[in-house]
Amino acid sequence: MKVALHLVEARRTRLASLLATHRYLPLRQVCQRLKISEATARRDLKALVQTRKVTRTYGGALSDYNNTFASFADRQQKAPRAKTRIGRTAVSLLRSGMTCYLDAGTTMLHCAEALRQAPVENLTVVTNNLPLAETLAEVPGLQVHLIGGLLLKRQSVLLGDKACGSVKAWKFDLVFLGAEGMSERGVFNSQADVVSFQRAVVGQAQRVVLCLDASKLGHETTELLLPWSKVDLLLTDAPSKALLKNKIALSSNQLIDLST
Repeated sequence: MKVALHLVEARRTRLASLLATHRYLPLRQVCQRLKISEATARRDLKALVQTRKVTRTYGGALSDYNNTFASFADRQQKAPRAKTRIGRTAVSLLRSGMTCYLDAGTTMLHCAEALRQAPVENLTVVTNNLPLAETLAEVPGLQVHLIGGLLLKRQSVLLGDKACGSVKAWKFDLVFLGAEGMSERGVFNSQADVVSFQRAVVGQAQRVVLCLDASKLGHETTELLLPWSKVDLLLTDAPSKALLKNKIALSSNQLIDLST
């Protein structure tokens, strides 16, 4: 039986919306969520690819967020001095014998640069950040491990269900995370799958360190990553007074103020 065109268009609009929310969905989940066959799902995805709303991947599809979100290179140009100070401070927390996780994002690349200049002996670094892994690959005394997962080329990161599963094989002494915003309610990122992955990392951590430059202050996005009660330490160049003005009240043990 032929389905009316308006019903097909409504289904494809819903599919595009699902992908915008989750960024990546495997084909089987597309079928389950929309209650359609694999053949229908493939036709719908092909139609969305033609209108540039999604990118087809092996076994699934990726929303256009991967094509429109600022690339790693673009984001690397923002607040370089603050990120350098944050990176150096983050590295000062590392000790020989530790296992740490360094997140995706350009601030973490500054952490890697600081670590390359002042290596920590017998340190294990785990990441889903490809430029960071390449930066540290030949540093003496370091073991560098990449989390397996779906490659997002413009962001130079690995994500998805396999990445979340890979994290469970690790226990981290310190986890260094980036985010897009911070407010009274906590720390935020805009994409659900990024947050899911970061939460999986947090679940394997003894201590969680947020590395956020001042441009993130007072900004909220769609997804709450962590409330402040789950953050062990914030490294930021946002002045303490500015944090308090935004009703972010942290103890002296939770904050390193790099504004001066």
